[in-house]
Amino acid sequence: MALNRRKFLKKSAVTGAGVALAGAAAAPAAEAATPGHGHGHGHGHGRHPKRYSLTVMGTTDLHGHVFNWDYFKDAEYTDGAGNAQGLARISTLVNQVREEKGRRNTLLLDAGDTIQGTPLSYYYAKVDPITAKGGPVHPMAQAMNAIGYDAAALGNHEFNYGIETLRKFEQQCRFPLLGANALDAKTQRPAFAPYVMKTFHVPGAAPVKVAVLGLTNPGIAIWDKAYVQGKLTFPGLEEQAAKWVPKLRSMGADVVIVSAHSGTSGQSSYGDQLPYVEDAAANVARLVPGIDAILVGHAHLEIPELKVVNEKSGKTVVLSEPLCFAERLTLFDIELVFSRGRWEVESVAASLRNSNAVPDDPKITRLLEDEHKKVVQYVNQVVGRATQTLTTVDARYKDAPIIDLITKVQEDVVKAALAGTQYAALPVIAQASPFSRTSQISAGDVTIRDLSSLYVYDNTLVAKLMTGAQVREYLEYSAGYYVQTAAGAPVDVEKLTNAGGRPDYNYDYVSGLAYDIDVARPAGSRIRNLTFNGAPLDDAQQFVLAVNNYRANGGGAFPHVAAAKELWSESTEIRTRIAEWATAKGVLDPKDFASVDWKLTRDGTPVF
Repeated sequence: MALNRRKFLKKSAVTGAGVALAGAAAAPAAEAATPGHGHGHGHGHGRHPKRYSLTVMGTTDLHGHVFNWDYFKDAEYTDGAGNAQGLARISTLVNQVREEKGRRNTLLLDAGDTIQGTPLSYYYAKVDPITAKGGPVHPMAQAMNAIGYDAAALGNHEFNYGIETLRKFEQQCRFPLLGANALDAKTQRPAFAPYVMKTFHVPGAAPVKVAVLGLTNPGIAIWDKAYVQGKLTFPGLEEQAAKWVPKLRSMGADVVIVSAHSGTSGQSSYGDQLPYVEDAAANVARLVPGIDAILVGHAHLEIPELKVVNEKSGKTVVLSEPLCFAERLTLFDIELVFSRGRWEVESVAASLRNSNAVPDDPKITRLLEDEHKKVVQYVNQVVGRATQTLTTVDARYKDAPIIDLITKVQEDVVKAALAGTQYAALPVIAQASPFSRTSQISAGDVTIRDLSSLYVYDNTLVAKLMTGAQVREYLEYSAGYYVQTAAGAPVDVEKLTNAGGRPDYNYDYVSGLAYDIDVARPAGSRIRNLTFNGAPLDDAQQFVLAVNNYRANGGGAFPHVAAAKELWSESTEIRTRIAEWATAKGVLDPKDFASVDWKLTRDGTPVF
């Protein structure tokens, strides 16, 4: 079955659907807290002011993880740190917290990146798409509805499959998707609900009103340009929070929580391509008064509690980021006291709970067992045939066809993307690294799982404009991976690579050129006989380099590439592109992708 079995991904116009500026976006208000729950409710005497305890739970960067399962390994998920993943575990943790605190005294939020990241989420976007007439309900919507989420911020990966898929997912969720800084490009009004307002009843006292403001990532404008350009704009988190927080306070919010799909570093991976900060959550806390707590996302870091003092009010704002893939749950414990006729936040404390401490919630397991089985079957289905075994065993020191397969796919995707643009005539070259020493695609039947295991990282593809001179320096830097080895000395392949501790993933092949790497020479002067189309490389020649986003953003500190002009990028994983390419071909034959572009030499004599 082809990966794009159904082509329902028509570009949909962004309508004003889902815009809710008023509390209409809110789910029904929480019911009255039962006495005895939410410890410490006073009795109205002046000496004993009324108190209320609220717990706000949060997850982020779930990335399609429902179960503790690795679809690429076809086994339970495990890692060295003993982490467990998936919403089925989170559901158990949430049930525990609701039991401890009283369900009526809790809120459950998410900070985005929900519908992309596993074969499960890919399957329901592309193979059996939720957008099809009478199509399925997205497993992430089913799970989050069953667990009882109150709101989720939009992540950048929500846009990976186009606006139509996102709108369908939004319809399927029984809670709002929030994005105060996701605006309709024409009207400049919010294209999604900016906030939700919840009311908590306190016996014998005024209700507590809690506002949740959702903010998404400005980088969407770059990363999913193909889908959002001319339809949506994504201004900065700081300016939009400064606009909305006072509004929420004037509407009577006693507590303001921000769910932000944005990290805390204050940095941006996209340099000065956008005037807005990518990881702006701490900036928001520092610059915008009136916020009590921020649920942080996007950065895939674990931050139990970070306190930031607001520059204008002098008050402390508490931030927390639970680890991605449903490995952690954040708890904000908020204590309120009723004084001078209104509720005031007395303290906020953040902590994390670990998914590995609990079993799956059988309710979620039962609910999504069928969908899970379908996807397991899908990744294990045969999509083609390999004419010979392809392996990475010696890919570190010999030009291996299996790495050429990656560069060939990247070249083809970028050529297709640039067709019809001013750059269409430029030669496309591509980089890839020997990521794994154990990857193998055996001769015979090939499954989607086999193809996916070839590229172990979640990298995506970028097209950068480079000159011949820059490419030469790039290759020279890459060749520093080899240990200098004199011409007569014996060669031990175990000692030939990883000079200075450089990892395998920071050694790049570059396709489309021919060159020798002379390891008898010192690093910095190893690239010999560098040719393009059979002629010595012209330093002024322009190339399009198809490169992964890690390298494009400066990962590995390769020269020129991070600063080079970006011509195009996308957010579909390279591993998915490899699977799609091979599925379309049906046969993996090295004659379609393999070429010996480079070899190791010593004083001009080949090492192997």
